[in-house]
Amino acid sequence: MNPSSSKKVHWAIFIDNTSDKTHFIESLLDGNPPTDLSKLKGRKGALFSKLALEQFMVEEDRHDIKVLTKDISQSLRSLSSGEQKKALLKHILNDIPDFVILDNPFDNLDTDSQEELAKLLERISSETTVIQILSRRKDLLPFITHYASLKKSDLLIHENPVSASLNKSAPSLGNIPAPLHIWEYGPKVLVDLKNVTVQFGDKMVLDAIDWKIQKGEFWQLIGKNGSGKTTILSMITGENPKGYGQELYIFGHKKGSGESIWELKEKMGYFTPAMTDKFTGYHTLEHMIISGLTDSIGLYTKPTEAQLRLASEWLRLIGMWHMKNTHFHNLTMGQQRLIMTVRAMVKHPLLLILDEPTAGLDDTSADLLITLVNKMAKQSDATIIFVSHRKEPGLNPDFVYELQMTPKGSRGTKKPS
Repeated sequence: MNPSSSKKVHWAIFIDNTSDKTHFIESLLDGNPPTDLSKLKGRKGALFSKLALEQFMVEEDRHDIKVLTKDISQSLRSLSSGEQKKALLKHILNDIPDFVILDNPFDNLDTDSQEELAKLLERISSETTVIQILSRRKDLLPFITHYASLKKSDLLIHENPVSASLNKSAPSLGNIPAPLHIWEYGPKVLVDLKNVTVQFGDKMVLDAIDWKIQKGEFWQLIGKNGSGKTTILSMITGENPKGYGQELYIFGHKKGSGESIWELKEKMGYFTPAMTDKFTGYHTLEHMIISGLTDSIGLYTKPTEAQLRLASEWLRLIGMWHMKNTHFHNLTMGQQRLIMTVRAMVKHPLLLILDEPTAGLDDTSADLLITLVNKMAKQSDATIIFVSHRKEPGLNPDFVYELQMTPKGSRGTKKPS
C-alpha cells in the first residue's frame, strides 16, 4: 500500500442487483451520508460514473458545449471509453473535491485502460477520499481501507472484502426453452466481411477486415477501446451506413442490395447496454421478454398463451418469475441487463449479438449470464458474437476474433479460444 494513501480513509461499497445505489449516491452528494460515513457530511463530493459521462455527451450534442474536451478537437463521444474516463477524472479533480465516488469505474474498459485508470486513482488517493462502488470483487482497488455492502438501502459495515461481497454462487440452470419459431436458412455462412475498411474523417478505424462467421459458431470479439468493435457490430446490424458499397454480406445478401434493416433485424437478437434507455414505459418483465419476439419497444397487443408460457419458462430459468409483473424501469441496472439479454435470446435468432452484456452485473448475475450464453450456444442453432472487455471466467467460445490497432486502422486476427 502507498504509505501516503494510508492517511486517508477509502471505502469500498459492494453492491448487487438489488442495491439502491442511486439513493446512496444522492445522499453522499447532498451532504447527508449514512451514519458510518458521517465524516463526509457537508463535504464536497464528485461523481465518476457512466451516467455523468452521458450527461456531458448530451450537452455537447445538443448545445455544442465542450466541457471535458475543450482543449482538443475531438468530441467526447468520438473518444474511446478509456479516453472519456480520463477526461472526466481530470475535470473532476480540477474542481478539488473532498471525496470522489467511483461508480464501477472499470466497466467498459479494456485491460490496459483498467490498469492505467487504477494507477491514476492510486495517485489521487493520497489527497482525496475515494468511495468505490463495485459489483465485481476483482475490481477492488488496492488502497481501500474500509469495506461495506449495500443491502437494498441499508449500509452494512464489514471487516474485510470477502465478507462485504454480496455475491453468492450462481444457481445451476436447466435446459433453455425451445423456440416458438425455427428460422429457415440454408447457406452455412451467415456473415462475411471481405477486405472491409472504415475511416471517419482522417481517422482510420478498420483496415482490410476479413471475417467469416458460419451457422452455429460461437465467437468472442475482443480488442482495445477504440479498436472498432462497435463499428463492426453496427455495420452488421444495419445501424452504421459504412457497410454500404463494401464486400459485407449478411444472411447471403450484400449490404445495400435491397434488404431492409427490419428484414435483417427480424433474424437477429441484439443487446447493448445503451438499449435499456429506450424502454421508458410501464412494461412488465413478462411483456419485456415477449416483446423480443417482435423486436418492439414494449408489448402493445395481447400475448398468446404460447408466448406467455415461453416468457414464464425464461423467467423461471433466471430466477425472476416471482417478479413477472414488476415494471422494467423499477429494476436495478443489473436486473435490467439480465432481462434485456434474455429478451435478445428469446426468439432463438439466427444471429445473436451481445455487446458488453455483463457490464453492470454483479458477480452472481455475470456467472448466471455466462452459463446461460454457453447453454444457448450448445442447445440452439444460433450463431453468437459476444463482446466483452473482461476475461469472463467460464465463457466457452469456439473462436476469438481480435482487433489489433495499427496507425492504418485495426487489423483482425482469428485466434484459438
